[in-house]
Amino acid sequence: MHTGPAEWWQILAALGPLAVLLGALVAGVIGWRTLKQKAEADNRAEWWKRTHWALDAVYSGDTKRGTIGLKVLKVLGESELAGEGELAVLEAASERPLDQAAQARGARATGEAQPTRAARARRPTEPGAAVDGEPAPRKMEPEEVLDDDDRAMQIAAAQLREVTDRRLGKVTPEWVQALAQEQPPSQTA
Repeated sequence: MHTGPAEWWQILAALGPLAVLLGALVAGVIGWRTLKQKAEADNRAEWWKRTHWALDAVYSGDTKRGTIGLKVLKVLGESELAGEGELAVLEAASERPLDQAAQARGARATGEAQPTRAARARRPTEPGAAVDGEPAPRKMEPEEVLDDDDRAMQIAAAQLREVTDRRLGKVTPEWVQALAQEQPPSQTA
C-alpha cells in the first residue's frame, strides 16, 4: 500500500526530537559560558582583595610588612587576571621604594649620604637649625644610609617593577635590574 508523500506536519513531528536536542545543546552552551564568566569574575574579585591587602601593607609605614606586600604584588602581577590597568596599579606601588633607592644611589655617586627614617629620628636638633620644621641635614655615616629593612623593600620593589615592565612591554632600567638581582641583606649572612 502506497500512501504518497508525507504531509508537512508528519515531517515536523519527525524533526521534534532533533529540535529538542538542539535546544538542550544551546542551553548547555549558554549555561557553561555563564558559569565560566562567573568563575572568572569571582577570581578577579579575589585578585583585587589580595591586591588591596598587599597595597595596604606597602603603604603601612612598616618596611617589613611593606616588603611582604611588594612580594605578594609581584606574584599577583604574574597572574593572567592582571590586565594592563591592573599592572599599572602594581607598578605605581613600586615607585616610592624605587625613588628612595634612586636617591640613595645618587647620594652614593656624589658621596652624600641620605638618612633613613631611623637616622632622621636620631638626628640631633640644634636651636635655630630647623628649616620649614625640618632639622638641618648633617653628614651621615655610611651605615646610617640604608638599613636592611629599607634595602629589602627596595629589592622587592625592583623585582615587582621587572614583572610589570615585562608584562607591559616596557624596558626596565639597568639599575633596577641590578637591584632586583640583589639578595636582601638579612639573607646574605
